[in-house]
Order: sequence, then structure tokens, then C-alpha cells
Amino acid sequence: MDATPAPTELPDPQTCEQARLSRDARFDGLFFTAVTSTGIYCRPVCPAPAPRREHVVYYVNAAAAEAAGFRPCLRCRPELAPHSAALHRGDATVARALQLIDGGLLEERALPDLAGRLATSERQLRRLFVARLGATPVQVHATRRLLFAKQLLVESRLPVTQVALAAGFRSLRRFNDAFRNAYRLAPRALRRQGTDAMPAATDDALVLRLGYRPPYDFDALLAFLRTRALPGIEHVDERAYARVIGTPQRPGWLRVSTWDDRAHALRLELHGAAPADLLGLVARARRMFDLDADPHAIADVLARDALLRPLLRRHPGLRLPGAWDGFELAVRAVLGQQVSVAAARTLAMRLLQRYGKPIALADAPALTRLFPDAADLDGAALDGIGLTRARGATLHALAQALRCGALDLDPARTLDDHVAHWTALPGIGAWTAHYVALRARSHPDAFPADDLVLRRAAAAAGKLPSATALTRRAEAWRPWRAYAVMHLWRACTSQRSTT
Repeated sequence: MDATPAPTELPDPQTCEQARLSRDARFDGLFFTAVTSTGIYCRPVCPAPAPRREHVVYYVNAAAAEAAGFRPCLRCRPELAPHSAALHRGDATVARALQLIDGGLLEERALPDLAGRLATSERQLRRLFVARLGATPVQVHATRRLLFAKQLLVESRLPVTQVALAAGFRSLRRFNDAFRNAYRLAPRALRRQGTDAMPAATDDALVLRLGYRPPYDFDALLAFLRTRALPGIEHVDERAYARVIGTPQRPGWLRVSTWDDRAHALRLELHGAAPADLLGLVARARRMFDLDADPHAIADVLARDALLRPLLRRHPGLRLPGAWDGFELAVRAVLGQQVSVAAARTLAMRLLQRYGKPIALADAPALTRLFPDAADLDGAALDGIGLTRARGATLHALAQALRCGALDLDPARTLDDHVAHWTALPGIGAWTAHYVALRARSHPDAFPADDLVLRRAAAAAGKLPSATALTRRAEAWRPWRAYAVMHLWRACTSQRSTT
């Protein structure tokens, strides 16, 4: 067993030691503790008695620990740990590669294809992964699949054959072999000795726990989504977010709510989802609800600014509100250009009534439509819903460009490349491009500096800063400018609600 960690992205040893001894949830997923005397690796929050320091080796992620021959703990369940935002988000090559892996690229393609998407060589990509993560891209992908299978075996009643399919294995024999080789335990044996009681679920619902690092302001995120929710597609109340998913031929829906305060997790309910889609759906839910953010790393940077410091104290767990569907969000961003949130929502509702695809869900009667796709809106008649001719032309151009591939939401693109790519389309300015990056890509550094509400929130002594001046000030907020945006937007909304 190789007990040599990859130190590049690890917190310093003293921090790791203090965090594991105190079971500090702020460090959950930022490192893993491997115990050489048992061959097991754990989350820093593991409730098991702490091992002696001389038996402990720290790893930056689960893939590195498994590559060194360690097996996941059955008590703390490493599959529930959030990812490291510093590694999975932003413009670094490894971050963009991990987003592509999370999107399933290595399910159908090979490592050279991943490297090509990132404009680097296979050798260089492997070197970067080993240096920063202690594991190769293929090992990261394999660990991701097996840990997801482990979660399904413990938390669901899915047959093992469907668990294998959900984890990306086309053969049950290959799944059994891979699982047994990695964990020295057969999948069915793990299910028989399941450590957690299965969550309550209906016959057709899959219920999974999605972990995060505290603090997490779920109420604030729900409030943001609630003011923008489209009836028929979404339903947002004080406790949960629900929306339609799937296709007209196979519609389904999901619901996201809190688990409990002690679990530091959200509850994801999936209804009508095909097993082969589960891994991708969970990845999308994690991104939409920003479950991999590290609020303390973000605060360390943003709190240096006197404008943001009191806002961070007031709402320490504020997250980026992602979007479930990139095309839907892009359309709604165009509809929201230079109008209020309420006006943009009204336009979107009219568009949905005209071109949304009707569906019927017996167990979710309030969810009645799917948002139109690019083919539906490419050349569609948009008169009569309140759009200017120019705005209608932009929607047509957007739908056509996304449909033919001239425009995309490719996570392989850097933020600057994304903005340049989108603003090349007539009718798309920097505000729209950054707003799409913030919500559809959950880019942590997206910054729509032209936003009037944002500039008002940053005003000093009644003087409205220009977009250029605000951009200069925000240089000190990198790489977390998008979180500064959310704090300033919320501050402005709070001021309006109290006047």
C-alpha cells in the first residue's frame, strides 16, 4: 500500500490534524484521512474513534486515497462528502477537466478526447492531475462511479443491475469485479450490511442525501429561485424547490429540501428518472444548489473589503443559485435584459404558455409543462408576448446558434473565452454573458458589472460607480466575484423590502 500523499492542494498538516480531531465540518471533502493500520480512509467528520497520528496519512481527495489502496469507511461514507470548490470550479485546467468528467465525458470518450477539449496533451493533463489530486483523470472517474454506486446500494432499493447501470457500467460482471477489487466487498454484501436506514420514499421515487460544507443559507437560495419560478415548470415554497425534468416521452420531476441541520445535507427526491441518467442528474443538482462551495475560503477573500465584510457576517452561507437547464436560463436572461425580475418572469410565462410542451404527472399535478427547446424557438413566432422586435431577433439567433453548435455552454471554456464567445452574437452583451456564466455554468468569478442593481448596492456616498470602476474594485474579489454579486444583490433587495 502506497501511503505517500499528494500534498499540492492539501491544507497544512497541522490544520488537517486539528480538523480531524475536532471533526470540523468546514473541512469535509477538503481532505481525507487514511489509516495505515486498517487500510480505511475517512472524512474528517468521521464519528469513529480518532486513530493515532503515526497511523494517519492525508489525501486531497477520495481518488488519491483509493489509488493508494485504501477503502472507504462504512461509517462516515466518503461518497457523501462535498467536492473541493477550489479544484472543481474556475478556469484552471484541472477544474475544467473535472467539470467535463462530472458531465460524463469519460463515460463515452477516452482520455485523449478530454485532453483535446482542454487544448492540452494527454501527458500534461495526467501530470497536472497527479500533481494536484494524487490520481489520474481515469482514476478520478472510476472513483466517482464506484462511490456513487456505493451510495445507491446504501440509500436506495434499486436492484444491483440498475445500480451498475446508474454508475456507468454496461456489464453487471464488470461492475461486480470493479467494486470487489476496489472495496474488497461484493455489492450485495454491502447492501446487506448497510450502515444507514434507507430514507423514506415512495415506490417510484429515489431519495438521496447530498452533502455540503456549512454554513449553507438554503432559505436565501429558495427565496431567489421563488421570485423567478415559472408556474408549470417549477414550484418553490418556503421549504423546497420542485421542477419538471426529462422529456415529453418520459417526463419526471425532482424535489430538493433540507435533510436536517446535523447532517449538513440536502434531500434530493427523483421521480421517474431512468437509472442511466441518475449520475448526471445528481451532478446537475449539486451544481444548481452550489453544494461544493467552500464558504470559509470565499469569506477569507471577500471579507477584506469593507463593503462586503458586514454582508458576509449577515449571510455567511450564501450560495450561487444555479439553473437546471442552460438553454432555458439563456432564454430567460435575454428576456431579462434591461427589465425587472417581475417583467422578465411575465415574458417567460407567456413564452412558456405558447411553446411549452404539455405533460401530465399524476404525483405532481402543479408541474404541467416542459420548457421549449432550441428547435421549438428557432424561427418561432414571438409577436404578441410583449417582446421588442430586436429582443425577438436575439432569441431567434440564440436558439439557432445553440441548436447548430455555433454557441455553447462548454465547461472547457474559460470565463473570458465564454464571454467573448457569447458577446459575438448580436443582442448579447457582457451582462447577459456573465449572467449566463454565473447561473448556467455556476462560474465562481462571473461578474455582470453593468448590472444596475449591483452598481447601486456598491454605491458610496450616493455616487453610482461606473461598470469600469466597479470591475477595478472587484479585482480584489477574485476568484469569487460571483459570490460578491450575490451578497450585493441580496443587500439591495433587503433594503427595498424595508423601505
